[in-house]
Amino acid sequence: MTTMYAALLRGINVGGSRKVPMADLRALLTSLGHDAVRTHLQSGQAVFASAHGDEDSLAAELAAAIEKRFGFPVDVIVRDHAYLKGIVEACPFPAAELEARQLHVTYFSAPVDADRFAAIDAPAFHPEEFRLGDRALYLYAPDGLGRSKLAEALGRPRVNKGLIATSRNWNTVTKLVELTGP
Repeated sequence: MTTMYAALLRGINVGGSRKVPMADLRALLTSLGHDAVRTHLQSGQAVFASAHGDEDSLAAELAAAIEKRFGFPVDVIVRDHAYLKGIVEACPFPAAELEARQLHVTYFSAPVDADRFAAIDAPAFHPEEFRLGDRALYLYAPDGLGRSKLAEALGRPRVNKGLIATSRNWNTVTKLVELTGP
């Protein structure tokens, strides 16, 4: 039985560095034995079907293959369709009423708890807000991610120490559910 997965690559094809052409990424995933390989945008999303492995082993395998092929390390998170669909269904913000640029999900490589974010004075960033989910953080940034002071605070290395964290806007979040779906 095969499962559909999304691979989320962190920090590629941004600002002219760490280039990973999507055609090469598709070929790499295919060479690893995966089927139904597709990519979405140029910012590091791929979907594929696999009958072997779990999310962590698939992420490690892909990260190692990327480093070998392209010569630089890339953090990778792999999540299956059921997880991605659950993230959309559990959104604590009224996604249908917001612009996609206002709502983001940061995916984490492991579970996180509120203690990790205790030093962030959330009310000071109002009207921006965040909520925790299953290995994820939902961020409402009414002026967009690029202007978000809360996103800056949430992205500090000391907050994310020991984790891989990568963010996607709501359009991409929902598109990955569609692409990995039956």
